[in-house]
Order: sequence, then C-alpha cells, then structure tokens
Amino acid sequence: MAGRKLIVVFGATALSGRSRGAQGGSVARALLGDGAFRVRAVTRSPRKKPAEELRRRGAEVVKADQDDEASLERALAGAYGAFVVTNFWEHCSKEKEIEQGQRLADVSKRQGLRHVVFSGLENVHQLTGGRLEVLHFDGKGVVEEYFQKIGVPTTIIRLPFYFENFLTIFKPQKAPQGDTFVLDPRAALDTPRAFGMVEVVGLQTSHSAALVSRSLSSPLLSCLAMLMSALIPPSPRVQRQLKTPLYLLRAGLHFSWDQSLHTELPMGDTPMDGMAVEDLGPVVLGLLKSPGEYIGQVIGLSTGKLTEAEYAAILSQQTGRTVRASKISPEEYEKQDFPGAKETAAMFRFYALKPDRSVALTMKLNPQARTFHQWVGDNKNAF
Repeated sequence: MAGRKLIVVFGATALSGRSRGAQGGSVARALLGDGAFRVRAVTRSPRKKPAEELRRRGAEVVKADQDDEASLERALAGAYGAFVVTNFWEHCSKEKEIEQGQRLADVSKRQGLRHVVFSGLENVHQLTGGRLEVLHFDGKGVVEEYFQKIGVPTTIIRLPFYFENFLTIFKPQKAPQGDTFVLDPRAALDTPRAFGMVEVVGLQTSHSAALVSRSLSSPLLSCLAMLMSALIPPSPRVQRQLKTPLYLLRAGLHFSWDQSLHTELPMGDTPMDGMAVEDLGPVVLGLLKSPGEYIGQVIGLSTGKLTEAEYAAILSQQTGRTVRASKISPEEYEKQDFPGAKETAAMFRFYALKPDRSVALTMKLNPQARTFHQWVGDNKNAF
C-alpha cells in the first residue's frame, strides 16, 4: 500500500452524466479500479455523495480550491503525479482560468511532481493569428505553454467534442409544441394535410431552415387562413408569428411534415472528432504508467470522425427515432438566444479546421474506448 505512487486527481467529484466537468471523475474511477496508484481526490465539497462514493472505493478525499494556493499546496504534498483540469464554464473567464492553471503549475513545480497530465486545448487565437477566438480553448492553451515553460514534467491531452453533450446541451430537439415542420427551400414540396394556421419559430431568410408548429386547424380556420394568405404580402423575415402554409408557399418556401428530432452541430459536411468523456480515465492511466514515453507529448484524443449527418444517422439507427441534421451554419448558431452561443459557434468554426486528434493513439491507450455507435447503444434509453 505504502509503496504505490500517489496521484492527485482534480475535478474528481463531478458527475459522469454531465457533459462539462466530468473528466476528473472518469480518471479517479479508472485509477481506483486498476489499483496501481493511490488516489487523492480533490474537491470543494468533501461531504457530498460523489466524494463519499470515492472514499468507499478507496480514495483519499481532500478539500481544496483552485483559487486558494495554500489548499493546493496541501492537496499536492507528497504526490508523485496529478491529473489537472480547469473548468472555464464555472466562471466563463479566460483570465481566471489562466490564473488557476498557472497557480496549479507553480504549486506542482514547488511540490516536485514528477508527472502531470494536464487537460488542455489549443490556443485558437494564437494559432489563427487572431482570426478566431475561443475563450474556453485559448486560456487552456496559455496554461499548456506555462507548464512546459517552467519545467513541470507534463503530458498534455486535448479532448474532442464529448459524446455526452448529446445528452445535455446538444440533445436532439423537436418543436416545443404540436406537430412540426422543417422548412427548407431545398426540400421537395409536400402539400400539408390541413390549411390551418401555423406558428413560425425562428424563420430568418428563405435560405435557412426553421421549425414551425401546427395549430388551430379546423375547417373554418382553414377558410380564414386561405383568405388571410391572399391579403398578407409574402415575406420570409418572420421571427415568431402565426402564418398560413399557403402564405409560406407564396413566400417561396417549400416545407414538409416532419416529427423527427434534429441535431444542431454547425459543421456542415466537415467531420468532427468525438469521444465519450467516461472513456478518458483508462487513457490517463496508460499515460501515467508510461512516463518515459509520454512526458513532453501533446496528445489529441478521439474515437471517431463523423459529419453531423453521420451522427444523426447513428442516433436514428440506435434509438429507433428519426434524427435529422439541421444543417445550421455557425452564423445562424451564434444568433441563438442562450448564454455561450457565440463562444460555442466559435468552437465549431475551429473544429472545422480539423485540429489534430488521433483515433489510433486513443485506442492504443484505451482499447475499450467506444465509438459513437457503441456509446449510443449503451445510452439509447437516455434519448
């Protein structure tokens, strides 16, 4: 017991079902399951259920905060190595993430750690000469360089898009009420079954897809709708209004009945790397067991490269539900009304540049890492 090297794992109590912040939990579970290392799990909430579960599995659980240098000194004392991850999404500040990461690097240096696995990402702003800025990448990229600059023995890993995102913020969606249409001028015209009123949601131009929900259909309303459509001048610029299918036809928009789900990945036909974050743990275990081979390396991870249409097809096949690719553009995506829309659109613009991710090396480090097809099969009931 005493002869085993101690690995400190940050972010170890994050829930594995969440798309953000689950890396440390995967690493802690893999190390505990293997038994080659002692595990010290770092958390700000040592009395909560995830921490208690790690204790039951054999981890030492300590309280520390990445803003509190003294607590980090205690957490890293006596350790051989560490898995270090920072969480931009807690504060959405590039500057704070850099401060936290550099603080962790400084403490790792002072404590004499012999192997740190740091979960980084590219400094997109630097790589693209300022053309793109992805804040939750850029800060990690600065920290990567800092670990190397001050001489901490480090292996840098860069994760791709998490498969788990399809269970949370990128879960395939349908229109919020009623039957749905997909409006797309490229689609074949399919005359609707009723000429009632339809609520148009998010229609921007005649060249962009939009969802509408059918409502208020009745013979009387159908007659009124047809009369109104003759009086309302056609215009494709509608944010959220009641219109008639005939009105939409006169505006030059083809549409079809569709009750399917839709993905929203603004990648067009460019393949995007992905991986289950739950499969990260064995990768980190493999790195820690082979320091001579991997210290000083930057390793991009992936278990597959798929287009949005291919992701949608696999979701359809595995879940038994029709899932279609939305074909949304980054420009359309960033106009959506939710926090982080612009930041996320910038991330997809960078993904379209095909950053270096190696399926072969990922599978070498974790031969059991799942493809998207396998992962959806394991999680189909969650969709």
